[in-house]
Amino acid sequence: MSKFLKIFAPAATGTAGILGIAYMAADQFVADIPAPLRAGPAGAQEAAPDTAPEMTATSGDVAMAAHGPYGLGREATAEEIAAWDVNVTPDGTGLPEGSGSVLDGETLFIDNCAACHGEFAEGLDNWPKLAGGDGTLADDDPVKTVGSYWPYLSTTWDYVHRSMPYGNAQMLSADDTYAIVAYILYSNYLVEDDFVLTKENFLEVEMPNAGGFFEDDRETAEAHFWGAEACMENCKDHTPEITKKATDLNVTPGQDHSAAAMVEETEAAPEDAAEAAAPEAVEEAAAEAPAAETAVAAVDPALVADGAKVFRKCQACHQVGEGASNRVGPVLNGVVGRAAATVDGFRYSPAMQAKGDEGLVWTEEVLHEYLANPRSYVKGTSMGFAGLRDQAEIDAVIAYIQSETP
Repeated sequence: MSKFLKIFAPAATGTAGILGIAYMAADQFVADIPAPLRAGPAGAQEAAPDTAPEMTATSGDVAMAAHGPYGLGREATAEEIAAWDVNVTPDGTGLPEGSGSVLDGETLFIDNCAACHGEFAEGLDNWPKLAGGDGTLADDDPVKTVGSYWPYLSTTWDYVHRSMPYGNAQMLSADDTYAIVAYILYSNYLVEDDFVLTKENFLEVEMPNAGGFFEDDRETAEAHFWGAEACMENCKDHTPEITKKATDLNVTPGQDHSAAAMVEETEAAPEDAAEAAAPEAVEEAAAEAPAAETAVAAVDPALVADGAKVFRKCQACHQVGEGASNRVGPVLNGVVGRAAATVDGFRYSPAMQAKGDEGLVWTEEVLHEYLANPRSYVKGTSMGFAGLRDQAEIDAVIAYIQSETP
């Protein structure tokens, strides 16, 4: 055998082996191009065959659509479209059959809406006002409500039916929605107390600010603002002055000093915080206080500090500690061991009130179950929080609430 063949034969064999391995790997791991794409743009535009296999669309088996170039998805069923299409337009299109009175609306509003908007739609704290504001639109601080600002009643009906009540959206029937909207109209002195809102008389309701809107002409009317080159950096020759914070307006829930200090101190010096719980103080509490109070005094400060962080998820609606009061949710001072639905001055949802009437007590075990999934534990509760999935977070927030209770 020549010297050339001795060199060429092994090289050719090795090359063939490598190419074979590469081909098999590509065939196994590289996804094939979908048939519609291999056909090219022209193939994508071709009409579907007239003799497509017959398929029956049911809730569990709907014919796959092949109109797009990727062959993905399916056509929505008529039932799905009807469920999604809940729009109600100013001309009344989309309104369902139904009716609701002011008197029925008052009860429904108090049960489902008053926690945020007040019993008379006046708004609580900084939650939206739905009534009032007449003659304020030209003021420096206008009050924009359903009565003073909104031009179409359909906006109210659509929003209430689609998105309210908070945390339990779309639980209101059409009749409930008509009734609540009727009560909002009554709260704005637009209808009398015997008024019944229906699909038939819906468009007869005149909104005071219906003529207060005009077509958006900013593209021409404000064009002079955009003629000059925009400043993108160092546009002020002085440091901006902070005149007010969101917490001052109760827009963003604040955190009281004790909780904030507890977090900072624990993060900065956990050992010092542990030493702060002096053994003498614990022993003295054990001698003078009930067992429950002793347990609170002996809680790990680091756990309480973790609970202060978790409580930030709750403080938009609840307060705890010195000076705490009812807000969207009831005050939480002393909640551990308290009978459900018994905080003075707070109006509970019918579902929570029923639990209280049944004798529910907020033991630590019950709180663990409730905080993990409030709407599952008390079906129909107005509490919009989804729950804490981490048991450690529940332990921490309960410890924090106990430590903050005066």
